[in-house]
Amino acid sequence: MRFHIRGKDMELTTALREYVEKKLSKLEKYFDTPLTSDVHVTLSVVRDRQKVEVTIPLSGVLLRAEEKSEDMYASIDLVLDKLERQIRKHKTKLNRKLRQQGSPRVLFKENAETSSVAVAEQLDDDYELVRTKSFDLKPMDVEEAILQMNMIGHSFFVFANMDTEEVNVVYKRNDGRYGLIEPAN
Repeated sequence: MRFHIRGKDMELTTALREYVEKKLSKLEKYFDTPLTSDVHVTLSVVRDRQKVEVTIPLSGVLLRAEEKSEDMYASIDLVLDKLERQIRKHKTKLNRKLRQQGSPRVLFKENAETSSVAVAEQLDDDYELVRTKSFDLKPMDVEEAILQMNMIGHSFFVFANMDTEEVNVVYKRNDGRYGLIEPAN
């Protein structure tokens, strides 16, 4: 793994850099071959909270985690836990899919402490679909979609963008501003 660690609005000490590298290097135990991906880590202080953001692009999946706490070292530990959970879930899903297709190739190491069956059961519980909604997509511009989202009190809103004639999603970000998701061309 190649680490790209930066401090946003804070000084990045050698001790913090070494701690991040030491902790995130533990993720390599989940892979059969050494990771060659770039690991992007941003450490920042938001008000009185210590925030850590980690992004690891892999082939076919993007691992991303973000945590805040009172202590930067605790935030790093929490991010590591979150990334490990994501990897275990993804590993189980991929390995199950490969087994169903009859492929003997397993992408991730099997781990004695985490049986695939136990993680698969947890995965099924985490992704239980409990409700489906259908509605007509009214063509509108982005500003009107944001207004509609705020009127119904949701954190996102799906709409037909009248400018591009494609389905888009507006959403409210953690910083209070808005984001737009649109299909890639």
